[in-house]
Amino acid sequence: MANLTLLYAKAALTGFTRRGDVLPRSSLDVEVTVDPGHLARYAKVCGFGVRDELPITYPHVLGFESQIRLMTGPGFPFPLPGLVHVANRIRQHRPLRVSEPLSLHVALADLRPHERGRQFDVVTTASVDGEEVWVDVSTYLRREGGAPKEQASRAEPPAPTARWRLPGDLGRRYADASGDRNPIHLHPVTAKAFGFPRAIAHGMWSKARCVAAFEGRLPDAYEVDVRFKAPILLPGEVDFSSAPTGDGWRFALWSGRPHLEGVISG
Repeated sequence: MANLTLLYAKAALTGFTRRGDVLPRSSLDVEVTVDPGHLARYAKVCGFGVRDELPITYPHVLGFESQIRLMTGPGFPFPLPGLVHVANRIRQHRPLRVSEPLSLHVALADLRPHERGRQFDVVTTASVDGEEVWVDVSTYLRREGGAPKEQASRAEPPAPTARWRLPGDLGRRYADASGDRNPIHLHPVTAKAFGFPRAIAHGMWSKARCVAAFEGRLPDAYEVDVRFKAPILLPGEVDFSSAPTGDGWRFALWSGRPHLEGVISG
């Protein structure tokens, strides 16, 4: 985690220097193995059981340092502070075993317009012995001046399946398991410096916690696609809802407004 601490310090400086319109064709390759102790911490904070199979969201944290390296590397056009993680889609082609070494390829892709600025993807691919087994696409938004604000949802909240109470230290606990130590997640004081009244939950924690609610009902190969709608303040409470679809489920997190909406499909 020491390397990530240095990267976040570097990221804090990018707000003074980053300007551009072109996404570099940058990528990184890294070989990773699973530390069972680290996996256990991740599983506990996200609500997964400890099993021989990796949670579908877990390889995301194994590639997280490489993702930050690309977004703080030469030629990246945007300052890292202020980027908004707006969506994440993960497809698992088969179960990944704890004992399997993974080859990760992380790349920047597809800079494109968005009604509130510009967006791009960070694509992480995991392979085992040359076979692609898992793909993660994280979409980030660079908000730009004059962009219209997102309108508050007028939709009625879905009927809740469960209510989750989220403690004030959740951001710090997930940061310990994921390496994502963005200050907006860690403490009210550091969150206020970025315009939040309190610390907010990590988007990828909220996705993982939702997936954990389906544990034992998921096929070997499936996709989980989510949109992050609004930050979840810590401490707090959220309502989780789920409903079956033709080949999977729809799910959401609400607390007066939508925080996350997602789909699991085969």
